[in-house]
Amino acid sequence: MTWKTLDDMDFAGKRALVRVDINVPVENGVVTDTSRIERIAATVDDIQAKGGKVILMAHFGRPQGQVVPEMSLEIIAPTVSDVLGLPVTFVNGDYADAVAEMEEGDVLLLENLRFNPGEEKNDEGFAKRLASLADIYVNDAFSAAHRAHASTEAIARLLPACAGRLMAEELGALEKALGSPERPVVAVVGGAKVSTKLDLLGNLVGKVDHLVIGGGMANTFLAAQGINVGKSLCEHDLADTAREILSKAESAGCEIILPRDIVIAREFKANAANETIPATECPDDAMIFDAGPETVAYINGVVDGAKTLIMNGPLGVFELEPFHAGTFAILNEIAAQTKAGKLVSVGGGGDTVAAINASGHGDDFTYISTAGGAFLEWMEGKELPGVAALG
Repeated sequence: MTWKTLDDMDFAGKRALVRVDINVPVENGVVTDTSRIERIAATVDDIQAKGGKVILMAHFGRPQGQVVPEMSLEIIAPTVSDVLGLPVTFVNGDYADAVAEMEEGDVLLLENLRFNPGEEKNDEGFAKRLASLADIYVNDAFSAAHRAHASTEAIARLLPACAGRLMAEELGALEKALGSPERPVVAVVGGAKVSTKLDLLGNLVGKVDHLVIGGGMANTFLAAQGINVGKSLCEHDLADTAREILSKAESAGCEIILPRDIVIAREFKANAANETIPATECPDDAMIFDAGPETVAYINGVVDGAKTLIMNGPLGVFELEPFHAGTFAILNEIAAQTKAGKLVSVGGGGDTVAAINASGHGDDFTYISTAGGAFLEWMEGKELPGVAALG
């Protein structure tokens, strides 16, 4: 699909209502990670450079349609101002008055959208109230695009709408990775449970050439093939589903890559006594914590021959040393191929971003998505209401 961007809009003298994601972590009233705020700066700067007035709207936490003082965006407004390097005026109550008094260059931040029950209900009345504040709607919150809310879906039907810089960048990267990718395409999918990624796996086997399955998910696939996984995290009740996915992949010509050797331990703790053994030889009293070096070498060989890679999940328990080794080794290879200009690499999802950053490769992927649910649903092949509304 196609969507309009900031370049398609005339902002001169206009008010732009910009949906952003600044749902940042706060401890004791202090924002501990400003990265989401930093990523909206390009959109705000562009609108202002084109002579527009910026009205920011966002959610913060899960107040369930109630006013919860500790979830007020007033708490983070000073940080938004500091990060953007602009005066940002927090507005609570009568938005219309504050908007009417705006001058060129002003930036307003509205109160938490989710204080109003109409937001999550995609209420048209609430959307109309928001739309009355502006001339143009800009969605720069891809991470909220999988929700049909008043500020992401209903409002896009009420005003001329476009994607902000971050949204357009995200959509472009994902389209390049899964929509019309250069082949061969590799997907690396990890995580604890197959049950949370059934739709994802089902979609990917028809779209990629190689599918690497790691983490606890791999254990379920090994067990489905009659391989003992000891006390490892495993969804034995999904054995039939795993076999169906393997069969579907074979029919589609997609190679599924599972661990060939494994790193096992008997205690879930950092630096637990461990050993590397063939994947077929896990003892009854052991747990699989990581993919072994033979597996990593095979995966890296596949990465070396790939043109496009998308990653959602680690290979093992990367948070505990030395069980980060497998994940970090393939991240090193992905980073090297990307920096050499041989690979388009896109990573997303909380654990994935944490692993990429922990490995020191936060700047080495082609694109890293800050979205969680929206990134996953896009990979699953689902239509995202907030994106569809821009088409």
